Amino acid sequence: MDPAELTGTVLRTVRSAAVGELGAPVPARVVVERPRPGGCGDYATNAALQLAHAAGRDPLDVAALLRDRLAAQPGIAAVTVTGPGFLNITLRPAGDSVEDALAAGQLFGHGDFLRAQSFRLVPDDHPRALVLAASLRRLLLAAGASVGEQGDLVRVRAVPAADGPRPGPGPGPDGFPSDVLRWAFLRTPAYQRSRLAPALLLRREPNPLFRIQYAHSRTAALARAAAALRIGDTSTSTGTSADTPPAAPPAAPVRHTRSDGVLRAAIGELPAVVETAARRRAPDRLARHLDVLAGAFLGAEAAHPALPSGDEEPTAVHRARLRQAAAAGVALRNGLGLLGIQAPEYV
Repeated sequence: MDPAELTGTVLRTVRSAAVGELGAPVPARVVVERPRPGGCGDYATNAALQLAHAAGRDPLDVAALLRDRLAAQPGIAAVTVTGPGFLNITLRPAGDSVEDALAAGQLFGHGDFLRAQSFRLVPDDHPRALVLAASLRRLLLAAGASVGEQGDLVRVRAVPAADGPRPGPGPGPDGFPSDVLRWAFLRTPAYQRSRLAPALLLRREPNPLFRIQYAHSRTAALARAAAALRIGDTSTSTGTSADTPPAAPPAAPVRHTRSDGVLRAAIGELPAVVETAARRRAPDRLARHLDVLAGAFLGAEAAHPALPSGDEEPTAVHRARLRQAAAAGVALRNGLGLLGIQAPEYV
């Protein structure tokens, strides 16, 4: 179930409850979006609060009613009520995110949900707005839209960065590496001020970008090591980059651990995150997801290494995890590319 289908399902459920049990006015639309920090599930909606206000009912009672109805819908795994009546929705997994990422390669995360739409980006005249416009252009193109001199006008505005050292194109006492600067401009929502403090941006621990780039380089290192150990059919896979796994998937299903499941879910969420970032003109959503994805990959690799150790013979589980790591590499590389940031294979 994609975001558009989920929104339609929520709207139909709300309208049914409004006409039936609640006898309330039927809402024209509902908002379904990614959970905010601290939220849970894949998507969240305030539809219960909206309907409760119209019906003059307790929001938690309305939320419970909608929860039970939504949980019975195909494609929805669970619905949780949080706060004053928000509904957090977890979708059932569809397909295999690892194989989807490996099959799509450079196009994983791209789609056609903005097909036939055309936009003209006009940024404010300061560095952060220009960086934001460049990333939005890549996101819109990845969404199937066209971007040029004609189309719907989109004014790209962003709060200028906080006072600090003067940004420059390369490293130096008065500037930042270009990737670090782009990350600083894009990681923070456009309506908030970016901070350019060197202590936050140039040290590895406080800046998530370094962890994301390291995670990508680690996926490439695993592919190189797998090729050196001749794990899999190396006649058709060079194993020299992040997205070159052992050639064939395991012949039989492999049981995944919890950390594997977290990683596979994070990989599978990339297309929906790209769609949301494009529709909302919000590259910061993609940047934050890459941080989650990098953490999921590094956590899975630390818990259950993809390579055999010592004299251990490679098994189907090792091959599955190598493909999983390669898929993470695809997702990380493509996401960083949409932000205009390098995905290094060596760090």
